[in-house]
Amino acid sequence: MVRFFDIIFSFIGLLILSPVILLLLVIGFFDTGSPIFKQERIGVNKKVFRLLKFRSMDINTQAVATHLVQVSAITRWGSFLRKSKLDEIPQLFNVLIGDMSFVGPRPNLYNQVELIKERDIRNVYRVRPGITGLAQISKIDMSTPALLATTDAKMIAEFSLLQYFKYIFLTLLGKGFGDRVGK
Repeated sequence: MVRFFDIIFSFIGLLILSPVILLLLVIGFFDTGSPIFKQERIGVNKKVFRLLKFRSMDINTQAVATHLVQVSAITRWGSFLRKSKLDEIPQLFNVLIGDMSFVGPRPNLYNQVELIKERDIRNVYRVRPGITGLAQISKIDMSTPALLATTDAKMIAEFSLLQYFKYIFLTLLGKGFGDRVGK
């Protein structure tokens, strides 16, 4: 049932937001020359997929967890995108094609070894990663791997259709929280 809502909501979202997406693409092109950011992430059953976002950092920024990135790597336009959460809009494509869900553990990078270990222990990779979830509304990011994996496992164990809508609405109301930028 969740997959049904993922498909419907992502399709409608892409349709409604298409003028915004086009505008952000044009502005992003002038900001960095490459408005879409593609990065390999670990998905359900540890299958690798390409996560899509609007680029918020310089094009040569190293592929590491956000909390390890220099603040200076974020462009002025990128700062706005991150604060407004508009950088996440392209993930609607990831949801539509089934790489992600609206709700689930945030997908991590292949080089986040400690987080992968903690999530493996708790069997977190058995579900699709998501745009938002319990960790995001609880302001827990990838800088605390054990806490994040524990929170992800708790969300999975307690998951229901009601929780799905709760996490989405809380995120839309501004409770969602992205990974902090370090240094």
